[in-house]
Amino acid sequence: MPTLAPNFAEQTCHINNDTYHYLKTGEDEPEVLLIHGSLCDYRYWRWQLPAFASSVCTLSPSLRGYWPETSSHPNPDFSVQQHALDMRALIETLSPTHPIHILGHSRGALVAMELAELAPERVRSLILADPGFHSSSLPPSHGFQLEAADRLKQGDVEGGLALFIDSVSGENTWARTTGWFKSMVRENADTIISQVLEADKEYDLNRVSKLKCPTLLLGGAESPARYKHILDILELLLPDVRRATIPLATHGMNLANPKAFNKQALAFWEDVSNAESGA
Repeated sequence: MPTLAPNFAEQTCHINNDTYHYLKTGEDEPEVLLIHGSLCDYRYWRWQLPAFASSVCTLSPSLRGYWPETSSHPNPDFSVQQHALDMRALIETLSPTHPIHILGHSRGALVAMELAELAPERVRSLILADPGFHSSSLPPSHGFQLEAADRLKQGDVEGGLALFIDSVSGENTWARTTGWFKSMVRENADTIISQVLEADKEYDLNRVSKLKCPTLLLGGAESPARYKHILDILELLLPDVRRATIPLATHGMNLANPKAFNKQALAFWEDVSNAESGA
């Protein structure tokens, strides 16, 4: 059974006709749900789970279609909407008695937004780290995804992954990436072939005002400008919002500067708890 750390053994849950693999810290109901982005899985949060474990019971699943429960691609069931439905079912199963904090990164942040709109009563707060989506208010972004998928289909796995990672995190990021991260990304490479099915789907910004829960926007100080533009838009539209920047970090900010990232997340959750209790 794969483990991230000795106390974080992989567990499984069958929901919505699929098997979900996840890590969970502690024996209580989860207080925090971590939602990874493109090309990742529950291993992406390797520097968050140990840091959060002493304060909050944390749930880290691999989304439908990602390692270790990989499926054939393209897969029409692979979508932001389906992943949000699955996350609702997962928290209803594992955290049935109270709402939960949601932390989503990149495409996972869009899943988190979908989930918060779908089941507001289940979401206590949101942390959106460099959310990724397509909007008419932003320059087109799906070209690199389509090209990366084409390279993968032609058997150029390294070329496709390098193009994708460098496009979201900056030039030469793939070449500088650590071995464990490259292994994880390679094991999820085929998900890009399904992801491009929704690459040009526009997110309606009129939906943002429906997200009433407290929200923290996080951006990497060195992330590509596109993510800053998205955060700027969300900051104007969200009803209950605050914002912070993770220094010395690009798009993968929770890995590049986990100390600062973890500090921001834990402080936000504490602030939400204090506000709820009137402290």
